Amino acid sequence: MQVSGVITITTDFGHKGPFAAVMRGAILSRFAAAKVVDLTHDIPAQWPPEAGFWVSRAYRYFPAGSVHLAIVDPGVGTERRILLAETDGHCFMAPDNGLLAGLLDAAEDARVWHLDFGRLAREGIPPPSNTFHGRDVFAPAAALIASGRMTAADLGTATDEWIPGWLDEPEVSANRIKGSIVTVDSFGNLISNVDAELLNDFKSPVVSVAGHTLPMLKTYGRATPGDHLALINSFAVVEIALAEGNAAESLGIGRGAPLVITDGANA
Repeated sequence: MQVSGVITITTDFGHKGPFAAVMRGAILSRFAAAKVVDLTHDIPAQWPPEAGFWVSRAYRYFPAGSVHLAIVDPGVGTERRILLAETDGHCFMAPDNGLLAGLLDAAEDARVWHLDFGRLAREGIPPPSNTFHGRDVFAPAAALIASGRMTAADLGTATDEWIPGWLDEPEVSANRIKGSIVTVDSFGNLISNVDAELLNDFKSPVVSVAGHTLPMLKTYGRATPGDHLALINSFAVVEIALAEGNAAESLGIGRGAPLVITDGANA
């Protein structure tokens, strides 16, 4: 992999306290020329599926050779492993807790390793604390890889096993798709794990969620204010919205809620 010097960080740290900034400092202290980008620190606490969802859909907007750290790590300090992976010209690093499962399961060219802490030690990286591996493990390892001083293969042991994702992938059958809400954005829009390409053969898709049947429209402005709608959003997944309102509040649902899409033309 040809490195770009770009490192993205995705966490559930939030913005209270110095944790995200300290991670950036730990990277820059080892690789001062790094271009560090905060993808998001607003992942719900201890909810790996959302981190994996955003990383898998956002990485392609960064230069090839970028390193993507994703840290939602309720098992920090235990025997849980850390994954390093290369696919599509990018490098990914996350706890082995299902966070990267969706990305890796879908990849045809993924190369995956379990991080070897002993190899970090040989690079002068001290033993980590029990509670802040973002600073003590992920940041220095990312700096080594992004700077080109080491590769993911240098830091790990090859594997073809990883913990499965927490959310099932969409169930697809003739004229029917069942998926899940993965995240809720700041507008209250409900974002699902149903990719637009799954609807390619649907002539008139209809979305059922929380007892409501919603039309699939092109954009928010095509709905009457106060009406619910479904659309394909800018990340090419199905989203549930309330025109000029908050769909999560009005429908009373959130992460993990099911939705079903059928083809009205074949009903």
